[in-house]
Amino acid sequence: MTLIVACGLKREARLLDRPGRDLFVVAGGGDSARLEQELDDRAKAFPAIILSCGIAGALAPSLRSGDLVVDGDAGLVARLRQHLPHAISGEVFGSDAIIATARVKRDLAGRSNAIAADMESHVARRVAVRRQLPFVAIRAIADCADDDLPPAALVGMRPDGGLALGAVLLSLARRPGQLGALIRTGRQADRALRSLSQAFDILMRAEFDRLEPAAASI
Repeated sequence: MTLIVACGLKREARLLDRPGRDLFVVAGGGDSARLEQELDDRAKAFPAIILSCGIAGALAPSLRSGDLVVDGDAGLVARLRQHLPHAISGEVFGSDAIIATARVKRDLAGRSNAIAADMESHVARRVAVRRQLPFVAIRAIADCADDDLPPAALVGMRPDGGLALGAVLLSLARRPGQLGALIRTGRQADRALRSLSQAFDILMRAEFDRLEPAAASI
């Protein structure tokens, strides 16, 4: 087992964890404490490269839905970009809460070097540092830097990473005017997941999941 993968959604986990792939996937579902514990337990028992993989929100205005961002240990980032030459190297900011508005994204971009944000990379990186293991992130951009996420999108994830459909429908019933923004957000997420799926297929064909931790920086 050479990859321990942290993602947020069950939908992402299903996309990544397919037969024949040598990896272990944890869907965080916005529960950073549980995600960290599961990653740490796995890394302690089976030391491996720790990969943060899933969708992210853009902080840099130049990023568009479907773009790929890579971050992490320099040797692994270089390996990723050999196979994904169009991926953009840059810092991924990890947050325990969704970065929901364009204003907050601008503020965060202004006080950090980050170009994208997610809810798992900081946790995965922390475990990798603690366990002295290689870390890398590959994230596909969903919402852009100037997008505000609608309220229904903010309640759409269950703690296990599944879809909280009831909460989404209730939010939509209370504020039907957000429907257009919710449709846009869904389309952006679909575009990001397609991009991520294609990129991950390329990496699996290149046997990135069989790269030994000791060789990750070479």
